[in-house]
Amino acid sequence: MRTFYHYMMTYRGKKQPDEKSKLADWIFYDHDFPKQSTSYAEISDYLEWNSPFPNALMVFDELWELYQSK
Repeated sequence: MRTFYHYMMTYRGKKQPDEKSKLADWIFYDHDFPKQSTSYAEISDYLEWNSPFPNALMVFDELWELYQSK
């Protein structure tokens, strides 16, 4: 299974950013993000402490569901 970080990179670089692409871009530039993780708890905990914008956790939950279904 590929990591969540790798999955998120498919959302980067939109000309008209949405919440998903904003989170993906932030993850890309955050050098402390757990890039090798496939654990919901580890990534969720990290985002709770380092949330880049107010609804980032809601966006993460939505994207995690899509990640799990792939």
